[in-house]
Amino acid sequence: MKTVSAYLASSALTIVSFAVSPALAQAIAAPEDVAADAGTIIVTGVRGAPRTIAESPAPIDVVGADKLQATGSAEFGEALSKLLPSINFGSTHAGVFSIGRPVTNRGLAPAYTLVLVNGKRRHNGAFLNNSTADTSGANPVDIDLIPTSGIDRIEVLKDSAAAQYGTDAIAGVINIQLAEKEGLSGDFTYGTLYDANGKPDSWKGTIRYGTKIGDGGFLTISGDVRKRGGAWWNLLSTDTNLYGLPAGRTIDQVVASSGLTRAQVEANIAEANARNAEWNRDGAHNGDPQIKAFNLGYNAQLPVSDNATLYSFGTYGERDAQIGNNFRRPNSTANFTSLFPDGYYPLNNIDETDFQFVGGLKGTLVGWDYDISSSFGRNASRQWSKLSIRPSLGPTSPTQWPNLANFEFRQWTHNVDLHREFDIGFAKPLEVSIGGEYRLDRFRTFAGDPLAYQGATYTFKPGDQQYDWNVGRVASPVVQGAIVLSPADEADISRKVYAGYVDIGLYPTDAWYIGAAVRAEHYSDGSGSPVGLKLNSRYEISPALAIRGTVGTGFRAPSLTQVGYAQTDGRTSSFFNAATGQTELRPTVAKLVTADSNVGQLLGAKQLKAEKTWNAGLGIVFTPISALSVTFDGYYIRIRDRIQRTGRLFGPGISAILAANGLSDIEQAEYFINAADTETKGFDLVADYSTGLGDLGKLGLTFAFNYSKTEVSDVVAPPAQLFGADGASLLGAGSVFFGGDKLGELEVLQPRTKLVSTLNWSKGIFGLSITNTRYGKYTQRTAAGDDRYFGAKLITDASISAKVTQFATLSVGATNLFDVRPETNGPGNPQTGQGYYGPSPFNPAGGYYYGRIALAF
Repeated sequence: MKTVSAYLASSALTIVSFAVSPALAQAIAAPEDVAADAGTIIVTGVRGAPRTIAESPAPIDVVGADKLQATGSAEFGEALSKLLPSINFGSTHAGVFSIGRPVTNRGLAPAYTLVLVNGKRRHNGAFLNNSTADTSGANPVDIDLIPTSGIDRIEVLKDSAAAQYGTDAIAGVINIQLAEKEGLSGDFTYGTLYDANGKPDSWKGTIRYGTKIGDGGFLTISGDVRKRGGAWWNLLSTDTNLYGLPAGRTIDQVVASSGLTRAQVEANIAEANARNAEWNRDGAHNGDPQIKAFNLGYNAQLPVSDNATLYSFGTYGERDAQIGNNFRRPNSTANFTSLFPDGYYPLNNIDETDFQFVGGLKGTLVGWDYDISSSFGRNASRQWSKLSIRPSLGPTSPTQWPNLANFEFRQWTHNVDLHREFDIGFAKPLEVSIGGEYRLDRFRTFAGDPLAYQGATYTFKPGDQQYDWNVGRVASPVVQGAIVLSPADEADISRKVYAGYVDIGLYPTDAWYIGAAVRAEHYSDGSGSPVGLKLNSRYEISPALAIRGTVGTGFRAPSLTQVGYAQTDGRTSSFFNAATGQTELRPTVAKLVTADSNVGQLLGAKQLKAEKTWNAGLGIVFTPISALSVTFDGYYIRIRDRIQRTGRLFGPGISAILAANGLSDIEQAEYFINAADTETKGFDLVADYSTGLGDLGKLGLTFAFNYSKTEVSDVVAPPAQLFGADGASLLGAGSVFFGGDKLGELEVLQPRTKLVSTLNWSKGIFGLSITNTRYGKYTQRTAAGDDRYFGAKLITDASISAKVTQFATLSVGATNLFDVRPETNGPGNPQTGQGYYGPSPFNPAGGYYYGRIALAF
């Protein structure tokens, strides 16, 4: 009922406007300043002569900075997902990687979308994707480290462009165009979540200054600063045994190990159970991490002659994050009463720096337009903990850890691009673009404090815990809630990429455009020397109707993180001790290994191959009047040898292999593989309409729908190393090489449908924006086959603004106005209360309400 009411309330104005505005438009001359977005000039996906959105041979969306701001979202990726139906924003709300929230495009992971800034490649982040929504291990670009105040517009090419721009452009391209505007402007936004624990408040301030320099040059400087409180919204824990006898322990075991009498143990149980009843059942602090961040940017251009212009732009950002974790109970093997008598919530802390600087020269020489540029970008982070312990060090363990792991990714890119037109007797000149690229990528990880990873074992003694439940048991071996890297896990991997392309465009007639591109690349690390091809065309049947289509091939080399990242993690497992007759816990070491490691070789890992793609698209563009544009584009994307992570490999047979090779300390392992071939089919439908309403103001309406379905056509077989001489699997119960959870991540974890309808109205000093986004149903599969189903949800965002003076505008608004959350059908944890919302395609935090003041001079 709540969803129905929300839909009726949020859609009423949109429906009325659709019905009324055409009638008004017939009586009112369409003003020139409300032309549809179809007339916007674009630079992405085409080279040479400028084109509008409607004239583009490939589907493309353009999002202005004002539309981004109107969403009310502080995070760049979330704002995009609220405006574009093909974009989804992953909700990662648990663990150390929760500050990196993946943006998927056409149902494909972030690794398949190339990010450009002013047409130049943006460097990747140092974090790899490791969430429920994407375990591919690729390290995508972190677009939240670009100052939003410096953005003029974003062009999203919804077409494979690997033959034009290179690897990563399989699902499309996001090209962020920086502002060149004069004047001083800024805004401040403060808001809070409707219903959350912790600190639900957040704020963000932005500023931008632009000025002319020299003769025809400009300089724009921008900056953002924001703070988000750490908040969480898990369900209450249903397992309330905080202080009592731990699961798996018996009174007889405690009596035998602790020296207490049965009467004393029984009295302790009664006392502990009484204390359990007083617990507030807050089992985890996983949710939105606390964020303190600032981003700076500049964009500059200066003509040095009539035919040459220098340009440069760059960004610098810092982000400090504090991430909550599952509660460590006082009766667990991860706690000591002398340190935390009532348990504790470990903290992950991350200090991150990011920058990219680009410089270049463009102009005209002997009839050729040229653009020569160089770009260097770096993302680095330090993992540490303000509050955690390593129980295997005993009750004297440190509670703060200044250095646990370090990550760094660097990218240095050089480009030469040339363009020229040749008159060959066709309706328009032949456009020829050629260019080359040299890129150096480097990924490194560094070990943390030796105290965090060096061998250590501790057995609980009487007095370590209040009721001595765990005397004789082995303490948890790792720093709680943390990623710890040892020297054995360190990576230093780099590669050089050489590329060249030829891109031509011709008009046999005024109405017919044909484009063709070929790009060859060579990877120095052995990933291959692939060649990508693309052919696209657009034919204008009439001024109101055109058809367009594309076919092409592409490739994606393995990310350096997929090739070289290794990590050692700690778990605990139970085993029966025949000597004592007790079930005890012992450390279990799990390792993410590389293909060339000893462990990887023993378990059948192979060198990763480049993914190969084939794509096709066909669409129509319908523009019956200047104020209305409708596009429909179908697409097909086939990817071979998609890289994914295996399941956890363990069992007696695996342990025997490892022990026979001197690796008895490793009991579980996983690695990246070329796991599957997939086919993605879908379509985008977008309608934009804008009109003047006379005395009633101006109206803009957008309706956008995306359907995307990915199916796995082939899956890699388990390697021979995972089978015994008799052909039986060596994997133990619960261990699957590439199971249903991994297949579900590729096929059904993302909604197949998404509908976005937007209304923007203005009159005089007032403005109104309403966006309805309907996310289709999706499924969370598990390795055990216990699939979880989630229904469709409608999210409404709304804002009202008033320009109270010539320089100031006040706004109030809400994202998720009606506080809609996912269904609680996920495989939740009764101890923590988390996981029930599942991997939602929208933020499960619920409603967020805010106010903003914006100034412009």
